Amino acid sequence: MSGSVAVETEFSWGTFVERYWDRSPVLFRSLSLSPAPFAAGEVFRAAVDGSRSARLDGRMPSHMQFMVERVQRDISDDLLPTREDGSFDAYDARLAARLDGRRHALVVNSFHTFDAALWSRERAFFAGLWDVVGLPLTGAITTLFHGTYEHSPVGVHKDRFATFMFGLRGRKRMRFWPRKPWNEPVSTKVDYADHSGESFTADVGPGDLLYWPADYYHVGESATAAPATSVNVGVPREEHHVGYELEALLADLDPNRLTGRSSLDNLLPVHDVPLTASGPGVDGLLSPTLPEGLTAPVGSLHAFAQPDRIARRVTAVSLRRWTAGGFEPVPAAVPPRPLAGTDRLRADRLAHIVWGSDSDGGTLCAANGHHTRTPLEQRDVHQLTQALATTGPVAVAVLLGAVSPGVQRDATRALLQQLESFGALHREP
Repeated sequence: MSGSVAVETEFSWGTFVERYWDRSPVLFRSLSLSPAPFAAGEVFRAAVDGSRSARLDGRMPSHMQFMVERVQRDISDDLLPTREDGSFDAYDARLAARLDGRRHALVVNSFHTFDAALWSRERAFFAGLWDVVGLPLTGAITTLFHGTYEHSPVGVHKDRFATFMFGLRGRKRMRFWPRKPWNEPVSTKVDYADHSGESFTADVGPGDLLYWPADYYHVGESATAAPATSVNVGVPREEHHVGYELEALLADLDPNRLTGRSSLDNLLPVHDVPLTASGPGVDGLLSPTLPEGLTAPVGSLHAFAQPDRIARRVTAVSLRRWTAGGFEPVPAAVPPRPLAGTDRLRADRLAHIVWGSDSDGGTLCAANGHHTRTPLEQRDVHQLTQALATTGPVAVAVLLGAVSPGVQRDATRALLQQLESFGALHREP
């Protein structure tokens, strides 16, 4: 065995960063964290919501992976958690009968996008880390691991993420190597028994928090025969490519298609307007002979060749990044609902509302990783947020009167409705 995992019983972000951040693994035992980053009920609810598309077409969603022994299933076939299960305990009992005791693994990527309350709780906890080390260049990711699998489906591997594993149910074992334990030209290894002697392990139970840096090779294993549930948070630390920033500037990516293996040509939205050109192309960029997968990205590049367009896009992306709380993609906004003057609104304490100048006039306003454009001037948005910065709910009529005289009340009401749809404001019963 080479190396070991330090064990701590008390937690603070300052001490953690000083001793372990980007240095070595550490296991925090039986923590009573406040705010708690994950609650079992919210985790199960998010797993159910993440399975929603499978209940519509029967196919395994792109953000989910389900393995029976070592065989990956492409059809959901009643293998995913449902609202009728009600809890992981009932889901486990159903799967045990359904699979006749065979080992299985459920992996849900982009996990925090499926429950706004879970995301808010997670974001509140990691705000302490961002205060010390700064927001990640690209958003941190969240992944649910659940099941009785012998080891992680991908086998031994190394990520570009520093990882925090939160134990929720059962016991799991993480096995580590400080450096790649094989010489073959492969990036992962499923059969690794010959290299186990060079590794060291840490067992994670309910209430435990395990951290390891991005440069450690690792694999997750079942510590017992009982099902185990954990949530991993990955913070990007290595291999940051300018292409990640280019993708964000070109267009909004569809979170449902973010599988970790995608690139510009299959993630960017397809434009409804056909791109055509004669001769060598428009401004040397567009050509009718472009491959289909490149048409949308090149069209976006052409559109953003205009300085005012790219300035607006940079502002919008920056505002969204600052308000996403370090986690992207963010949970989807809900459809806006009409607000009456007697309705009362209170601001979410975590959802900071920020704004910037729109090159087309008006103001770009963002909260919770979403943005909108309003014809209100920045001073009016400032006055509106100041009126919301109270300890209790504020009537919409009062908020409409908080902006400068003569400002369109319809525009103010529309902005409030949009901010409520982002989750930045909450309506009192």
